Amino acid sequence: MRDSQECNAIDGEITRVFSLLGKRWSGVIIAVLMSQGPLYFAELRRATPGISERMLSDRLSELAAAGLLLRRVDEGPPLRVSYQLTPAGHALLPAMNELAAWAARWMPESGPCPNTPREPNAPQGATAG
Repeated sequence: MRDSQECNAIDGEITRVFSLLGKRWSGVIIAVLMSQGPLYFAELRRATPGISERMLSDRLSELAAAGLLLRRVDEGPPLRVSYQLTPAGHALLPAMNELAAWAARWMPESGPCPNTPREPNAPQGATAG
């Protein structure tokens, strides 16, 4: 929890946004749900290579508590849990698009995913595709 003096030194809204969305995987999870719609936990994990089950569970809980995701339990067997964006989560679309455009312009050496393999002998930043 940040103290009020620290939040007043920087724009309070920006501080709150990045304290949630600036956490590793949070933005990626939101982007996956924006592009693929409601997904079950296992589908989300497959769509987010490199994330552990524990980290995914933690981030989903935080995003749901913040009102960005809706968690739905489908009674089983087997018991299945799906996640979808709330209207507040969908409202992030313009900001996410702007961030993607910014990254494309100012971070061109990055691949589309952190673990995207490069082609052999490809220049730094080139990805297999």
